[in-house]
Amino acid sequence: MHKSVVEYAGVPVGIVVPSEGALKFVAVKFHVMGLDGHRFSSLSDVRRAIQLHLVSAAAIAA
Repeated sequence: MHKSVVEYAGVPVGIVVPSEGALKFVAVKFHVMGLDGHRFSSLSDVRRAIQLHLVSAAAIAA
């Protein structure tokens, strides 16, 4: 696999790059910086983590 752009709600929020047998997430938007550097097994895992992260952040802000 090579690097890929990751979008959330149609907005690019980061990229994934292969790293140590996994996909390392590199955040490019502030609202997903908490996931920067995390490693995932698949793009679907990255997208799921982004969604959970943003829902969690919204709950804290409310």
